Amino acid sequence: MVKVELLPTKVSWKNGKVDPEKATINPAAAELIELANREGYETAWHRLLQQEPQCGFGLLGVCCRNCTLGPCRIDPFGNGPKRGVCGADADTIVARNILRMIAAGAAAHSDHARDILQVFQYVAEGKTKSYKITDSEKLRWLAKALGVPVDGRTDQEIAKDLVPILAAEFGKYGDEPLKLIEALAPSKRKEVWSKLGVMPRAIDREVNEIMHRTHMGVDADPVNLTLQGVRAALADGWSGSMMATILSDILFGTPKPIKYNINLGVLREDAVNIVVHGHNPVLSMKIVQVAWSKEMQELAKKYGANGVNVVGMCCTGNEVLMRQGIPIAGNMLLQELAIITGAVEAVIADYQCVMPSLATLAECFHTKLITTEPKMKIPGAIHVEFDPKNADEAAKEIVRIAIENFPRRNKARVKIPKHKTEAMAGYSVEALLQILGGSLDPLIQALKEGTIKGVVGIVGCNNPKVKQNYNLITVTKKLIENDILVVGTGCWAHAAATHGFFTLEAAEMAGPGLKKVCKALGIPPAIHMGSCVDCSRILLVLGALADALGVDISDLPAAGSAPEWFSEKAVSIGTYFVASGVLVHLGVVPPVLGSPNVTKLLTEDAEKILGGKFYVEPDPEKAAETIINHIIEKRKKLGWPT
Repeated sequence: MVKVELLPTKVSWKNGKVDPEKATINPAAAELIELANREGYETAWHRLLQQEPQCGFGLLGVCCRNCTLGPCRIDPFGNGPKRGVCGADADTIVARNILRMIAAGAAAHSDHARDILQVFQYVAEGKTKSYKITDSEKLRWLAKALGVPVDGRTDQEIAKDLVPILAAEFGKYGDEPLKLIEALAPSKRKEVWSKLGVMPRAIDREVNEIMHRTHMGVDADPVNLTLQGVRAALADGWSGSMMATILSDILFGTPKPIKYNINLGVLREDAVNIVVHGHNPVLSMKIVQVAWSKEMQELAKKYGANGVNVVGMCCTGNEVLMRQGIPIAGNMLLQELAIITGAVEAVIADYQCVMPSLATLAECFHTKLITTEPKMKIPGAIHVEFDPKNADEAAKEIVRIAIENFPRRNKARVKIPKHKTEAMAGYSVEALLQILGGSLDPLIQALKEGTIKGVVGIVGCNNPKVKQNYNLITVTKKLIENDILVVGTGCWAHAAATHGFFTLEAAEMAGPGLKKVCKALGIPPAIHMGSCVDCSRILLVLGALADALGVDISDLPAAGSAPEWFSEKAVSIGTYFVASGVLVHLGVVPPVLGSPNVTKLLTEDAEKILGGKFYVEPDPEKAAETIINHIIEKRKKLGWPT
């Protein structure tokens, strides 16, 4: 079994302050952390160090608070309690805890899908004029995949028939597989899932069953528990997240290659700066549309600004970037630093990865934090309920609040770092196919010949325990140097763009084979495929490659990596990739080490039954080497040159 040392955080104090050099490799972020130190502003890095030392029982996953018999904790060294009050041992407690993380992650992404589906239903039923079907071709592709007639029918008629089919993905009776999985997952994978008894039945049912199984006095078998986690994660990846991506493309447009600028330097001293933050494009796309209107641009001038500047943060930033080319301020750990620039009139948040600390920090400046979703309110924030049926009116109210706040900006306190980078994004599956000439054949040929050795998806998150962006960039750099094409989503994409990997010139950093392909196709060596929910795009590419080659996904020279993950969503994502037959690297140690049996199940035994497994390695150099060796072994088994 792989042994992983629980490393202490690499962030440290320097003269009583956070050391910027230990916190991040982004110079713009370092500049503002230093400012926060001087002025006494609190950021995630400050709060992390205040928490040290973090609870060792929690880090190992051997504490249980699922009922009031406890809280219980198991001594991992064997000197103290071996079971909780109810009799649950370390294996059961660790498995239950990780299962609940999967449930929360699957619920977050799939609830996102439910919100998109609701807007899709409003459009289908003519209940909103704020949204419309933008990509008719993708609508008809989805309809054909799900058996809905399209010939001689309008988009609205097709959409009406799709709504109940998609709604049933969340909850239905019976054990029939989910329709999206039946339609889109590779046949060899479906055989594996059916044989194991983990074929998802309904998204909500699988999440609900996790909560039932982990209640006191129910499932105590770590293997049985873990398999239910696999089932819920598959429901998320191949149905919930898949639905969110596909419906967003249908409503807002399927992304195409587009240029943009990234890093905190995209904020403007002369304009009203609005940061859209969270994950749901239903809000952010409308904010962009309204902010760009002549009415709002003129209103901004009336209040002394040279227009309105909308910038993205986190994954809702990715949504508007991929479709509108909106500049990006940065990834998850830059949300507080954006406010510390003193130049942000409003942070407009929907949900997920939004720090509650923003409300407190905003009070130190003129910035307004505006929450918009009934499922996410933060004390101290302004709450403006966003109703998709009347989205234009709500968006105008929100943008107007930001504009009217501009005169309150203290110009003497504005400190916008000059750092920003040009990059390219917008690589949906459809865009990649178009670049390849309409089929995967050129990519398959490059893989067979060894011009491209393999494909690795790098996803998600920053974590203040890790030097910001360092692990993400180190793994990316090492892989492309070895002729491995990197695709990815979420906060990784912001890091890769910030550090120059999303330009055509970045091909010079790649190995000779990948460099040749990039120059021939006019693509970067690292590809931005969207927000974290768009990991479903990566699943589709892997499934299509496997089907085209007549193999299982587990046979492909492919892997996944989450070098700086923190979120429960990342646990669900990692699990559905493992369940799809992919080796998944984690750069932050998950809370499972308190159970050697569960650790072995996830990092060794899973490969025997699912074709994929987790690989935990905090050192990004070692992780990249292992991933490269894994890809070489897969190539050998396929009989391809290494």
